[in-house]
Amino acid sequence: MILIWFCAASQIAAQAIETSEGKARLTQVVGGLDTPWAIGLLPGGGFLVTERDGRMLHVSGGTVHKVAGVPKVHVSGQGGLLDVTIPRDFSQTREVFLTFSKKQSGGAGTALAIGRLSADGKRLTNLRTVFEAAPGGSGGRHFGSRVVEARDGTLFVTIGDRGDRPSAQDRSNHNGTIIRINRDGSVPADNPFAGQAGVRPEIWSYGHRNPQGAALDLQGRLWTAEHGAKGGDEVNRVRKGANFGWPVISYGVHYSGRKIGEGTAKTGMEQPEFYWDPSIAPSGLMVYSGKLWPAWRGDIFVGSLKFDYISRLEGNRVREVEQIKGPETERVRDIVEAPDGSIWFISVGQGAVYRMTPEQ
Repeated sequence: MILIWFCAASQIAAQAIETSEGKARLTQVVGGLDTPWAIGLLPGGGFLVTERDGRMLHVSGGTVHKVAGVPKVHVSGQGGLLDVTIPRDFSQTREVFLTFSKKQSGGAGTALAIGRLSADGKRLTNLRTVFEAAPGGSGGRHFGSRVVEARDGTLFVTIGDRGDRPSAQDRSNHNGTIIRINRDGSVPADNPFAGQAGVRPEIWSYGHRNPQGAALDLQGRLWTAEHGAKGGDEVNRVRKGANFGWPVISYGVHYSGRKIGEGTAKTGMEQPEFYWDPSIAPSGLMVYSGKLWPAWRGDIFVGSLKFDYISRLEGNRVREVEQIKGPETERVRDIVEAPDGSIWFISVGQGAVYRMTPEQ
């Protein structure tokens, strides 16, 4: 039994929230969700939302139903059914990208599956797993996991270190990396380590801890938000072949208070564009077009799971300039922009999806 509800704008009173650009209207679109993880907005209206326990829901036209045919997930700790991304050619292909924790001989690993959504939105067909991280890990931590379609049609997938810190510097495995693959799972010839012995050819960048937010900016460059340890949550602009330093350098410390690695900087390792201390537990990341709020064009929005707000960052030297906060922003897991410029986000604490628009 699906204990959720669809909330048409006429059925629920929208709430106002203060922002630097005046009041914004927050409308709950759907509620009653169980640990929601990601939103995928569909062309022509409607959307998909994943729940970590393995359920995906299709919401459209005042109805909500469970989508059959999703991949079988290994639910453990932070693992389960994670991201959902709708590609640019969905209207022609009806394909959907899903990341999830897949059972493996060593435990579980982050995987990417692609399936075709039926016309009525009730089923995925032709589901195939095109990538899975190797080797599997036995812990329930740090799966990543976002999938982003690049402008050239290749796919970026973020993968956490699985709680095995040194493995993020070991390119013979996928832990602590961002990988780039073609849509069929093959490796692009221009990947930075393609053809190198002892290195996984899918790797685009490495030295990451647990990137749970990822999106392209208005120039098509990839940005991530990733969890540090105690302090040191980062926003990074991801570069081809770059080493982002974990666990050799970090602006955080171990939860015991001990120093991490060698300090905050080392030759050959990237510096974050921005970091938070104390940690905010960042998740979904979006770069805004400016369609409804022109002053926010190009700004980065990141959800906080710990402090229950949406962070807005701006500038050539990226800095946090605003915290958008209200009861509705309790544990923000995902944040996306709709074609009309409205901002949609998941509140895990409220078990709901909200739509934000300027107050008229």
